Amino acid sequence: MDIATQTNGAPPPAEPLDKRTSRGATRPGDRIFLGLSRGSGITLLVIMAAIAAFLTYRAALAISKDEGNFLTTSEWNPAGDPPVFGIAVLAYGTVVSSVIAMVIAVPVAIGIALFISHYAPRRLAGPLAYVVDLLAAVPSIIYGLWGAVFLVPYLDGLNKWLNEFLGWTYIFERTSEGVARNLFTVGILLAIMILPIITNVTREVFLQSPKAHEEAALALGATRWEVIRMSVLPFGRSGIISASMLGLGRALGETMAVAVVLSPSFIISGHLLDPGGGTFAQNIAAKFNEADEFGRDALIASGLVLFAITLLVNGAARWIIARRKEYSGANA
Repeated sequence: MDIATQTNGAPPPAEPLDKRTSRGATRPGDRIFLGLSRGSGITLLVIMAAIAAFLTYRAALAISKDEGNFLTTSEWNPAGDPPVFGIAVLAYGTVVSSVIAMVIAVPVAIGIALFISHYAPRRLAGPLAYVVDLLAAVPSIIYGLWGAVFLVPYLDGLNKWLNEFLGWTYIFERTSEGVARNLFTVGILLAIMILPIITNVTREVFLQSPKAHEEAALALGATRWEVIRMSVLPFGRSGIISASMLGLGRALGETMAVAVVLSPSFIISGHLLDPGGGTFAQNIAAKFNEADEFGRDALIASGLVLFAITLLVNGAARWIIARRKEYSGANA
C-alpha cells in the first residue's frame, strides 16, 4: 500500500496531464505514428497541389489561344480557325443535373436510413442494409446502360404528363419532340446512383445517436416521430450534410452514365424536358479520344473548372459543419 494512503487515507495526487502526455509522446510507437500521419497529410497536399498545377498550366495554354470567352461562350470548337470554346453549357448542365439529383435523392435517402435504423424489424433491416450496400458498388456504366435501355423509354410518358400539367412553369414545358435524353432524365439517373451512398452514411450516423436520449424521450411520452425529430435528426445533421456532399461530388463528376443517356448539344435551355445539354465529365469522355493536343488542353481547362467546383462544394460543407458546432453531435 502506498505511504500516502497509509498516512491520511487519500490517494497520491495525480500526475499533471501535460507531463504524462509529453512522456507518452516520446515512446517509439507514438513517434512512428506521428511521423506516418504527418507524412500522409503532407503527401496528400502535395498530390493535390501537383494536380492543380498541372491542370492550371495546361488550361492556361488553351485559354490563351481561345478567341471566345471561356466562361460565357456556348460553343465548343477548339479545332476551328480561330479556336472558339467555352464552358457555359457544360457548367449549366452539370449544376442543373446535380441539383435535380440532390432534390430527389436526399429526402428519399434520409427516409430509407430512418426506416432501416429506427422503424424496420431487425430481420428486415439487415437485408435492406445489405441491398443498399450492394447498390453502392454497382459500376456507373451499368447504371448508364440501364438508364439508356429502360429509363429513357419509360420516362417519355412522364415527360408528356409534366408538359401537359406543369408546362405553364416554363421549366417543364416541352418545346421539341424526341426521346427523353435530357437533363431531367440525367438528374433522375444521378439521383438513383447517389442514393445508396447518401443512405449508407446517413444510416450509420443515425445508428450512433445516443440511446439514452431516445429512451428518455420515450419515457416522457414522446412518440417515435418526436423522438426522431428531437434526438436523432439533430444529432445526425452533420452526417446528413457530409453524406449529401459525398453524393453531390459523385453527381458532379459522373461520366459514363451521363454519356450513355444524354443527347449532347451546346444549347442552354431552361426547358428541362428538351433533349440536349452537356456536363463537364460527359464532354471530356466524349471528345478526348478524337481531340488533338490543343483540344485536349481545352478539355483539361474544363476539367480544371470541375476540379475547382468540387473543392468549393467540399469546402462549403466543411464551413457549414464548423460554423454550427451543434451539428457535430458532440454536445449530445
